[in-house]
Amino acid sequence: MSRPSSKVLEILEQLISFQTVSRNSNLQLIHWVRDYLAGYGVQSRLTYDSTGQKANLFATLGEGKKPGIILSGHTDVVPVEGQKWDTDPFTMTVKGDQLFARGSADMKGFIATALSKVPEFLAADQQAPLHLAFSYDEEIGCIGVRGLIQDLEEIGLKPAGCIVGEPTLMEPIIAHKGTHRFRCCITGREAHSSYTTHGVNAIEYASRVIVYIREIADRLARIEKRDDSYTVPYSTMQTGLIRGGLATNIVPKECEFQFEARTLPDMDAAALYQEIRDFAATLLPEMQKVEPLAAIDFEWLASAPGLQMQEDHEIVKLAALLAGNAPNGAVSYGTEAGLFQKAGIPTVICGPGSIEQAHTPNEFVALEQLAQCETFMQRLVSNR
Repeated sequence: MSRPSSKVLEILEQLISFQTVSRNSNLQLIHWVRDYLAGYGVQSRLTYDSTGQKANLFATLGEGKKPGIILSGHTDVVPVEGQKWDTDPFTMTVKGDQLFARGSADMKGFIATALSKVPEFLAADQQAPLHLAFSYDEEIGCIGVRGLIQDLEEIGLKPAGCIVGEPTLMEPIIAHKGTHRFRCCITGREAHSSYTTHGVNAIEYASRVIVYIREIADRLARIEKRDDSYTVPYSTMQTGLIRGGLATNIVPKECEFQFEARTLPDMDAAALYQEIRDFAATLLPEMQKVEPLAAIDFEWLASAPGLQMQEDHEIVKLAALLAGNAPNGAVSYGTEAGLFQKAGIPTVICGPGSIEQAHTPNEFVALEQLAQCETFMQRLVSNR
């Protein structure tokens, strides 16, 4: 069984120890990476969120006449609360041929492997530079990378392509769905539950909207043109969070829920969103007969475009060469790749580990996957 170098494991152990759950600051990790790169004479550009508590990092290794390639990864991870872990999720634990920790697969393994090769990248013949792009808040809507991309546009940097290291079992992925997240807030009227007709039950009206969303999802499953390159070959919708009510004997005044759409490239998410809003508007007259101030308010929380690349594009062929694997179609989950492509940067997804392990208790990455990623990076050194 192939194993990664001790350098990869040393850096990965450090990255995992930073508890960069999206609700937390990621500055400890970013500053550690900045200082690590500075030790090799590499300067980093940091772009911050509005609070100054989170930052993206962008760094360029070497120079060259040709446009360079970006290696991209997000630094945030999902929470561990409510999950049953057999080990400390923020302490790297190796058992047999697997490495357990939050972020081991999604996606600090890729970042650690890229960082481990910095000395080799700098020492290689430089026909083109190599760029490192590490973002914040990918897990809650690909938020941070937008500022990083905007910064690149403002300084006029035009890379030749980007490789996003999400877990793909080191197989190049050339397409993924768009991801769109929404919030709906229902305001009704409180009343004693023995006088339900005097109130407007926000939970019940929210339920009617949720059922309508389910009906749209069922319709898409029935009639949308299939794309069998995806595991789920049609656009999907689902409600993921709901909150409302104070007690069973009180007609609830407020209810809030969040829902999402995962769309194929040809599906218009805005049209789906408007259809739901139009349905909700038909409920308002009924609500406002009892409570004139009753309301149904929507907010589009986040949106990340899908990715659609051609197999014969240079960045796809390069990723296939480096990985030693042919392009393997599409995935249903979303990444930052679509935002890079939308900004005019050809992008492919390829990284160690399986998406089936991401976000799960006892998340792990196979050591062989990290070794394959290290080979990928070494080949990139040789192909500069």
